[in-house]
Amino acid sequence: MENKKVIIDSGPLVAFLNKSDQYHLWAKNQFSQLKPPFYTCESVLSELLFLMQYIKNGTAKIIALLDRDLIKIQFHLDDEINAVNYLLKKYSNVPMSLADSCLVRMCEQISNSVICTLDSDFRTYRKERRNIIPLIIPK
Repeated sequence: MENKKVIIDSGPLVAFLNKSDQYHLWAKNQFSQLKPPFYTCESVLSELLFLMQYIKNGTAKIIALLDRDLIKIQFHLDDEINAVNYLLKKYSNVPMSLADSCLVRMCEQISNSVICTLDSDFRTYRKERRNIIPLIIPK
C-alpha cells in the first residue's frame, strides 16, 4: 500500500493497542507496514475513546497518538452533512453508522486513499455511489 493515504477506523486501533484483542497480531503487522499519519474523523475518535476506556491507559494512548500527529482529524461534518446524510439513507438497511459514513465520505475526498477497518460492511459500501472502496481488512 505504498503512497496510499490511510483512513483509519476504530477497530484496527483498538486491536493494535489491546494485546488481548483477537485481531491484535493482524493490526500490529499492518501498522508496521503502513506509513503515518492516519486520517480519521471525530465520530471514529469518539468510538475509539469509548472502546478504550476500560483498557489500561487506553484513553491516554489515543490522545498520545493525536498529540504526536500519528492520527489526524481530517473531516468537518458541518461541511459534509448533505453527503453524509445521503450515505446514511442509502445504507440504512445495513445499517451504516455516522462514523462509517464519514469514513466513506473521506475516502471520496482524499485521493489515493484506503480505509483500514475490521468492519466487513465496508465491502458493501461504495464511494462516489458505485466505486469499490479500497480496504485494508482481515481476510
